[in-house]
Amino acid sequence: MSGYQVKQQTVHVGALDYRIESLLDRTQYSDPDGLAEARGIPECAWSFFGQLWPAGIVLAEAMATIAPDGRRVLEIGCGLALAGIVAHRRALDVTVSDIHPLGERFLLRNLALNQLDPLPFRDISWCESNPTLGRFDLVIGSDVLYEREHPEQLARFLDAHTHAGADVVIVDPGRHRGSELSRRLALRGFDCESTAAGGRTRVLRYHQR
Repeated sequence: MSGYQVKQQTVHVGALDYRIESLLDRTQYSDPDGLAEARGIPECAWSFFGQLWPAGIVLAEAMATIAPDGRRVLEIGCGLALAGIVAHRRALDVTVSDIHPLGERFLLRNLALNQLDPLPFRDISWCESNPTLGRFDLVIGSDVLYEREHPEQLARFLDAHTHAGADVVIVDPGRHRGSELSRRLALRGFDCESTAAGGRTRVLRYHQR
C-alpha cells in the first residue's frame, strides 16, 4: 500500500485463527489529500486505527461467544475491524464503521486474508447526522472514549441508532471516561454492568430498558 508500511500477523480468537494486516508501527503516516485532517484526525493519531490494540482483542473474544440470532449489529470505531470480522465469520448481521479514510481499505484486505465475503462499511461520525444509518439491536466498540466530549457524543449516537431493548458492549482500557458514558446512558434508559477484563480494562455492557 502506498505511503506507509504494513505487516501481517495471526491472532487467535475463540477457537480460530485470523490473519490480520495492520500498519507496521505507530510512526506510519500518509494523508496526501488531507482527508484524515478534514475529519479531525491529527497526524499524531493517524496511525491509531491501524493497530491491533488489546481492547480490540477483548471485544473480538466477546464476539466469538455470540450466536447468530437475527440481531442487527454495528461496530463503531472499528479500526482494523477484528471484532466485526469475528462476528461476520459467525454469520451475524454486522455492519462496521469508522471515520478514518483507510478504514474500508483495511477491512476489505482483512476480509480477503480470511477468505470472507464483504460486509457493509459505513463512514460515520457520532457528532454528525446519519439519517440513512438506521437502528441496531447490538452496538459494539473498543477503546473509543478518547476525548472529553466522546461520552456525550456517543450517548446521543446510541440514543438515535438503537432499537428499544438494544444492547451495547464497550471495552474500555481505562481511559477514565467509561463512568461518564454510563452516567449519560443511564439518563437515556440504559442499565450498565461493568466487568474486569485484566489490568485496567473493563467491559461495559449496557441494556436499554
